[in-house]
Amino acid sequence: MFTIDFNDHTGLVEQTWIDQIDALLTFAKTQEKIDEDAELSVSFVDESEIQTINRDYRDKDQVTDVISFAFEEDDDVFNGFEGEEVPRVLGDIIICTDVAKKQAEQYNHSFERELGFLALHGFLHLLGYDHMTELEEQEMFGRQDSILTSFGLTRDV
Repeated sequence: MFTIDFNDHTGLVEQTWIDQIDALLTFAKTQEKIDEDAELSVSFVDESEIQTINRDYRDKDQVTDVISFAFEEDDDVFNGFEGEEVPRVLGDIIICTDVAKKQAEQYNHSFERELGFLALHGFLHLLGYDHMTELEEQEMFGRQDSILTSFGLTRDV
């Protein structure tokens, strides 16, 4: 089972956004060959909230498009659960819908494509992908493009 807990902090999220991200991340889970049960959360926030999160948790006092918090980075999180069947808890993805709308216009593609791009970007971070070096960036963005294209969410959409 794959569980995604969606949280709307904006009051503006449409069901179609949730359905698309659910389908995309479920597809990406399969593409990444994750067979075990897993769960994560996706929250939609405004610029003020994401700036606060970015400042408080990343020491960057600025608005950004997406932030992810991978639970698996901390090996001590799940000590004490041995022998119990618990799903793999991947973490949290936080998407700023205000920034997503601006970036969709800037990059001349649909809001739905930008939202999918940001959700997948956050998901890949939860799985350990990063873009701190040129090699890591090539790997992560290559994987991202491959999944988006296979899913049918291209820049034309």
